[in-house]
Amino acid sequence: MRFISILFVFWLFGGGASAVPVNDQPAPVFTGITMTGEPISLADFIGTPVVLEWTNHECPYVRKHYTSGNMQKTQRALTEDGAIWISIISSAPGQQGYVEAAQAQELTTSRGVYADHVILDPTGEIGRLYAAKTTPHMFLIDANGVLKYQGAIDDKPSSNIRSLDGATNHVLAAWQQLRSQQAITVPRTKAYGCSVKYGAVSSQD
Repeated sequence: MRFISILFVFWLFGGGASAVPVNDQPAPVFTGITMTGEPISLADFIGTPVVLEWTNHECPYVRKHYTSGNMQKTQRALTEDGAIWISIISSAPGQQGYVEAAQAQELTTSRGVYADHVILDPTGEIGRLYAAKTTPHMFLIDANGVLKYQGAIDDKPSSNIRSLDGATNHVLAAWQQLRSQQAITVPRTKAYGCSVKYGAVSSQD
């Protein structure tokens, strides 16, 4: 029985599953390389709220939010109101949505993205740290580095652009409550979209 318990612990923390980050606890700290080759760490932004967005430009759910301008509108609203927005691409080489730096920069420009940073995470290390399941998958972290919201961008789990009509934007709602120093009434929702296209976990991970 003890041997089985040890195996379970190894599976849980050794790559078989990702521990889900806990709201109202410090957000997992990471360091990543942006599309411009700049190393950044979540710790760099202590004192400023941060939004994390998992993305995959080939995912129809992501396309809905970008072709409609909904994601850019959300990005602009938060960044102009003082947040740092970090988009993260965790697609592995050879998988849907994988891009290298030049393509990431072209997509950012052509789509009018308002993200402050775009991190390339082809190993999936950051994605697994946050147990990111889908694209999009959103996380809101307050100025003290505490996770306050995680889940879907809105309450319409559809890739149809018409589903944006009447949708409640969970990220905007959480942000407005955070800025007003109110309790976030919906701190966690079920993320929807395409699965994050992780690569296989190696024995060294």
